[in-house]
Amino acid sequence: MMIRLPFFLFLVFPLIEIYLLILVGSIIGAGLTLFLCISTAVIGGILVRQQGFSTLSSLQAAMARGEVPALEMLEGVILFVCGILLMIPGFLTDILAFLVLIPSLRRLLALWVIEHGLLSNQLRGAIYYRHEVNSSDYQQQQSRIIESQAKREDE
Repeated sequence: MMIRLPFFLFLVFPLIEIYLLILVGSIIGAGLTLFLCISTAVIGGILVRQQGFSTLSSLQAAMARGEVPALEMLEGVILFVCGILLMIPGFLTDILAFLVLIPSLRRLLALWVIEHGLLSNQLRGAIYYRHEVNSSDYQQQQSRIIESQAKREDE
């Protein structure tokens, strides 16, 4: 499996991109194809920025609740890769990147990465623990805190 992935990424994937660029260019023309590549990169960059701010606010909210924001951090990494895909000229990378910009699909991708063991055990455990504990449990834990004062008396 590990040998096939670099082969696909560095040989097959660019060949598919070149084929699609030539195919679309022969149908709509080179100028319009170039315009589409540039416009998808610009529009995608704007969308990645908006989704990044949304993910950042989710991360901050999770931290404010006292949770480990591991899933949000993983979504941030996925958004970073999405931004890189949008900067690569081609239609296949743009389609993949625009699919990842859909928040529910991005969350599914993040959970898929977790399920297939592509993360460390500590990070995976933090994510699973967070989803098992809901906000009402967290509020109940907060209400169990007893404040007191202690005074040490020497004998």
